[in-house]
Amino acid sequence: MAIEITDDCMACEACVETCPDVFEMNDDGDKAVVKDPESELDCVDEAIDTCPAEAIVRS
Repeated sequence: MAIEITDDCMACEACVETCPDVFEMNDDGDKAVVKDPESELDCVDEAIDTCPAEAIVRS
């Protein structure tokens, strides 16, 4: 399942801090992006659980 960031992202950087191997901020710094959409790292689930905007989804 691919990891995606929805338009609900509020650029809080929680996912980047929790799982920097998978998430980073875009060039404008106004949205997180997924570097490794197929990642199976445990920190992805933690990032999903801690996202205040619930903007990280698996599809």
